[in-house]
Amino acid sequence: MLVLSRKVGERILIGDKITVTVVRLAQGSVRIGVEAPIELPIVREEIKDQLQTRPRNEEMVGRP
Repeated sequence: MLVLSRKVGERILIGDKITVTVVRLAQGSVRIGVEAPIELPIVREEIKDQLQTRPRNEEMVGRP
C-alpha cells in the first residue's frame, strides 16, 4: 500500500485517467473527490455487497 500525505486541494493521480483530490478535512474525517471514466465504477467498500444485488443503472446514481 502506498501512503501519501496531502493537503486540501492537492491531488493524487492514478494512471492517466483517475484523479483523487482532497476536498476538505474535519475532525476524524477527510472528504475526497474522485474523477474517473464513467465506465469505471466507484463505490464505498461498505456498500459493495449491496451494489452487487442491484441493477447496473442504480449504481450510477450520483455520477455525472
